[in-house]
Amino acid sequence: MDKRLKDVWLLNFSTFFFFLGISVVNPIISPFAITLHATPFMVGLVAGVASIVSLLSKPVGGLVGDRGYRFHALFFGNLLGTLAGLLYVVSAITGNLTLFAFSRGIHGFAMGVFFPSSLSTAVDLAPEGRIGETLGWRGMMFSLGNIIGPALGGYLSDVLGFVGAFSFTVTFSIIGAVLVLPVWMGEKGFLPSEGGSRGKVGYSELLRVYFVAASLALFFFSFSYAGVITYLPALYKVLDMPQSLFGFYMMVIGLSSFIMRVVGGRAADRSGPIPVVRAGIFLVITGYLFLILYKLPPYSYLSAFVIGAGFGLAVPAMQLMALGKLPGEIRTMGSSVYTMFFDLGMLSGQISLGYVADLRGYAGVFPLLPIIATVALIMGHLPLMVGKNNEG
Repeated sequence: MDKRLKDVWLLNFSTFFFFLGISVVNPIISPFAITLHATPFMVGLVAGVASIVSLLSKPVGGLVGDRGYRFHALFFGNLLGTLAGLLYVVSAITGNLTLFAFSRGIHGFAMGVFFPSSLSTAVDLAPEGRIGETLGWRGMMFSLGNIIGPALGGYLSDVLGFVGAFSFTVTFSIIGAVLVLPVWMGEKGFLPSEGGSRGKVGYSELLRVYFVAASLALFFFSFSYAGVITYLPALYKVLDMPQSLFGFYMMVIGLSSFIMRVVGGRAADRSGPIPVVRAGIFLVITGYLFLILYKLPPYSYLSAFVIGAGFGLAVPAMQLMALGKLPGEIRTMGSSVYTMFFDLGMLSGQISLGYVADLRGYAGVFPLLPIIATVALIMGHLPLMVGKNNEG
């Protein structure tokens, strides 16, 4: 195997374990908060802490990466994930909701440091003309984490309790850190920004219409998705349903997304990103409509499958739209700003939809999701609306 390709896959597996450490916690955030007597609004606020901190720390991750320290960021992000996992365990033992929220903040900072360098490095290492495909393979590792992690987290919390589930975040984050090391030692000098200089390339390049459109589409996309991952498990909890049911729901989303990631990336390479974004978000809207009709298992899993398929198509295409033609010297900051819109969307969804849940109950959140996703669909077409049919 070519050394560069080997390094790509070592980083892909590091990405897998990093996000596995996050996703094993995701399905039990709301149930854990509820057991500590959190109100629906507090459930959304605790779930949103990671997004708040990730959002604020993304520019730090971008600046660090654009100065040639991307591998440092990948390694340090995993170490922070390890620390967050240890504090999750302590918060579960002590029953301390404040400590749990603080731990979520540390995990959010880990995401802010890790994610921009992970995304930009995938673009840097991609073969010519295959950026979308490479992003698709990387995205498959993210999806695989979302296949295994939520199901594992739900199962472990049912069998071992919250302490047992949280302890796996520590193990997975350590593995992710170890996988970065051989690439870090062997790939010195390949980064476009190596040496700490961006030359004459300025961050004003981030105002390209394709980058702005992809970022706005991602904001509304993640806003709607926050309603599913935050308030569907809360609904199951108040109905006294096992947490593993939502873990399986997320596993279906992850599996469906996993299957479609490379398909979406290759299609975006061949036909351009906008048609693939269109198809992906349309599938997500369809999945939300199914969720309104069928909120409970087993029929709710149909919505999970359709949402996951749309997610798998749209995400690598939006990434290609945003990052594919950015200069390498500012690509990590571009990745940072772009993914900040994901965090901002998740935060906005978790908190604002918490008000809806307070007024109308958890089930009252879901009818709003297709409307929000439709706005994402419109944002993805902004380049066509302003007459920009290419990146230039």
